[in-house]
Amino acid sequence: MLFHDEVITADGPRSTPEGRVLHLHRGGTSVVIDLDASPNPAIVHWGEELTDSTEQTLRGLALAARPQRVSGGLDEPARATLLASPAGGWLGTPGLEGHRDGASFSVRLELVGVQADEHQALLSLVDREARLTAQLELGVGTAGLFHQRITLRNSGDSPYTLQHLHLAFPVPWDATEILDTTGRHLRERSPQRHPFGFGTYVRESRRGRPGADATLVLAAGRPGFGFERGRVHAVHVAWSGNHRLVAERSVSGEAILAGGELLAPGEVVLAPGASLTSPEVIGSWGDGLSELAHRFHDEWRRRPAHPRRARPITLNTWEAVYFDHALDRLTALADAAASVGVERFVLDDGWFTGRRDDTAGLGDWYVDPTVWPDGLHPLADHVVARGMEFGLWVEPEMVNPDSDLARQHPDWILRARTTLPPSARQQQVLDLAHDDAYAFIAGRLHALLDEYPIAYLKWDHNRDLLDAGSGPGGVARVREHTLALYRLLDELKAAHPGLEIESCASGGARVDLGILARTDRIWTSDNLDPLERLVNQRYTALVVPPEMMGMHLTSPVVHSTGRTVDLDLSAAVALFGHVGIEWDLTTTDEQTRSRIAAWVEYAKRIRPLVATGRTVDVDGTEPGVDVRGVVAQDGSSAVFTLTQTDTTASYPPGRVRIPGLDPGRRYRISVVGGPTGTAGQSELAWQTHDVTLTGRELDTVGLRPPVQYPQRSTVIELVAQA
Repeated sequence: MLFHDEVITADGPRSTPEGRVLHLHRGGTSVVIDLDASPNPAIVHWGEELTDSTEQTLRGLALAARPQRVSGGLDEPARATLLASPAGGWLGTPGLEGHRDGASFSVRLELVGVQADEHQALLSLVDREARLTAQLELGVGTAGLFHQRITLRNSGDSPYTLQHLHLAFPVPWDATEILDTTGRHLRERSPQRHPFGFGTYVRESRRGRPGADATLVLAAGRPGFGFERGRVHAVHVAWSGNHRLVAERSVSGEAILAGGELLAPGEVVLAPGASLTSPEVIGSWGDGLSELAHRFHDEWRRRPAHPRRARPITLNTWEAVYFDHALDRLTALADAAASVGVERFVLDDGWFTGRRDDTAGLGDWYVDPTVWPDGLHPLADHVVARGMEFGLWVEPEMVNPDSDLARQHPDWILRARTTLPPSARQQQVLDLAHDDAYAFIAGRLHALLDEYPIAYLKWDHNRDLLDAGSGPGGVARVREHTLALYRLLDELKAAHPGLEIESCASGGARVDLGILARTDRIWTSDNLDPLERLVNQRYTALVVPPEMMGMHLTSPVVHSTGRTVDLDLSAAVALFGHVGIEWDLTTTDEQTRSRIAAWVEYAKRIRPLVATGRTVDVDGTEPGVDVRGVVAQDGSSAVFTLTQTDTTASYPPGRVRIPGLDPGRRYRISVVGGPTGTAGQSELAWQTHDVTLTGRELDTVGLRPPVQYPQRSTVIELVAQA
């Protein structure tokens, strides 16, 4: 094991009989790297922490992973090294591809230096013939996430066109099932599974943002893996632009997951001496998807920038008023919001110049004097006087052709031809990489934040980027636009301490850890139908901590699906996230507001648990029954929802397990919310008696859920007894 600096001779890696092995480990994870693999290091193991390993056994592990020569193969068998390439014998997807004006395409990076401790390593690689150098950063985070990032430098005297660069994560050979997600607007992150056979499975985003159909992770595991059990590994690309994820199984006995940025033709041309740093690609693993997700949650929560204060109960005005921005209507809505315990009031689309519908005005970020003759001050002051924060919707990256901005600066619009790209939602995309466009948008946002008491920006992004270039005949611009967006978000946060920002993109079309490194929550989906949200929220939480996921109560008739839903169901499904309301409360009666207020009060009571606890998704429930919850890190308490999504074949339904608790502790169980009536014709025995069960009993044997009509949910609380 190398826990020191080492410089390797110019002739390349030195091979010794014992071999040289790097062991990075932390948070339950080990990454073992064979530094003597050819032409560059290879990962021998990524997964369970090898707490009993020694230098000698790790060297043996590296030797045990080296392949034999076989008939029909290369004289020196190739391996899936960290940056595998055809020049090193690899016949699968290369880690790096590029050229110099069509020539010098061959790459063979070799190890020349190592700096490492037990958690992280910096590997220096060089290809003197291709005139390229690379710095590969590897690290195991506090919760056991495995991070990779690479900086590639052109050390030659001619430009180098980079075509493809991805980072590989080997997975166990018995990981023969793939899980990823797909979707569309109003149905993001729907799961799908496939056999992981020989060959290459590729998921790409070419939308200039991850997109509603993007996969949040690409996972591979033992067949049948679920949330509770089954070893599974997954990778995530922390990048808000185009990206690619690959699962590849080779007949040479190698299986990998890989990810990185997807580059358009000619998008990255490195001048002599120039370099590029890739997005971070992050891997997680676990015995079940929940353990895999907890690594993401735990590590993300330990960031210095992670929101620490209680997540404010938020009311957003969009589905309440749409473009009807009448001051008296909005102040009445603010009064109603305050009366039920809302802590943040967000004015959505329609407040700026010319914005009476979604066909005009984007880009003209001035308060519309015809609608707001006194500016937003009357509403903002009213909201703050009611004890709430004031938030504002913006879509700074977009522009309507029908706007003063587009008419005055058509050259600020992303395009690759003289004609504009296909329109979407009657809008185009500004080129934030254009210095003047960036300066204008930044200036308008700073001006708004300086003038008004804006505590929160709902930052929307309502269309994909198509044919996104720097102008007719210009260069591809998605990468530079994404970096400019990051710069703008960082600038606003630095200049306005305490400002919180939500990443919204036609709902949940820009959900990734690149954007979440700079924002405080994501809008999980424009679809607030609680039954649809159950699936969406479960798979979004594979990466995103629940307190960073916007989950709102919806109106009785859901705007996106037309389904009529019960308040108790809507509230129960929203509990395990950043809770809010998307509803015109001025249309509700006193009894309904009282019920909403009670749910808001309960959400406030359990939000410390939601923000720190561990998510639990229960496998093996009968179709029609959904069981999920959050358990305190110390096992002292938990909240679960038992949701009846449909009728069940059994009647009454069979027992459900409540896993994730401390097996040796006793828990008192109580119903704290749900339907006021019951579909059963007798009392539920455990609900009417003072029942305590051990965590092991609840996990192993379980309890009968209440008989419920479809589209109902019961909330139960479990408290450990002394």
